[in-house]
Amino acid sequence: MATPLSADKLLKALRDEGLHVVEHRSWRTNNRNHKGSWGPTHGVMIHHTVTSGTSSSVELCYDGHSALPGPLCHGVIAKDGTVHLVGNGRANHAGLGDDDVLRAVVAEKALPPDNEANTDGNRHFYGFECVNLGDGKDPWPAAQLLAIERAAAAVCRAHGWSERSVIGHLEWQPGKVDPRGFSMNGMRGRVAKRLGGAPDGPSDPPPKPKYEPFPGAAFFKTGRNSAIVTAMGKRLVAEGCGRYTVGPGPAWSEADRKSYAAWQRKLGYTGGDADGIPGKSSWDRLKVPNV
Repeated sequence: MATPLSADKLLKALRDEGLHVVEHRSWRTNNRNHKGSWGPTHGVMIHHTVTSGTSSSVELCYDGHSALPGPLCHGVIAKDGTVHLVGNGRANHAGLGDDDVLRAVVAEKALPPDNEANTDGNRHFYGFECVNLGDGKDPWPAAQLLAIERAAAAVCRAHGWSERSVIGHLEWQPGKVDPRGFSMNGMRGRVAKRLGGAPDGPSDPPPKPKYEPFPGAAFFKTGRNSAIVTAMGKRLVAEGCGRYTVGPGPAWSEADRKSYAAWQRKLGYTGGDADGIPGKSSWDRLKVPNV
């Protein structure tokens, strides 16, 4: 039983374990806490995404979809071992699972078969989605498996848990198969060995990108308030596409949409391709300074 880690403590724990961590968009405030409790926390759950491609997988896990709102986990582990943080708090990843399994995790004992779905797992487990198709054929690179080991160990080390607090989704909810392609017993063995030594220490932080990465089209919606929007607006003005009466400012507005549409038209886009909602290609060409 443990109080959930704060965003800062989770980030530090992951980096101290030697992981390369990317903070995605507003991950620190992206959660489902308004739909249920978050904590006490008891363990770490590993999943596969059933997707390919890092960028699209991270966006999906951040935003979710019509049937399951995001975040769909706390961190996405890419093929190259990078951990992309997408949520902080309650996340839609575990669903209902077996209360006997939860008791075993709390007691750090061997897991019983999961044959019931009667307990809220989103309240009690950190979740890591790992980019993999989950078809048993998509490979698991060594860098990705090492990152799974490190991420699980980082959370366990921060809470004082053993490897018995690390489970797969398939060990929690009847009918689930993830993660498919490696053994959870084998992964727990790796985590146990890692916890027996000191953490690797923080990896050298990557250089900050010169330009702001494309945050995804869903980022640009009414209610969004971000320094990214201000930086974008200033670049649009510099390109002669500003349609602002006042500003630009941090709140996404109709003036931002009209200004961006002017930029899209300047690039040669027409019709629905010049609707004022940023796309990756036009965004990259705008060269919004990193904020």
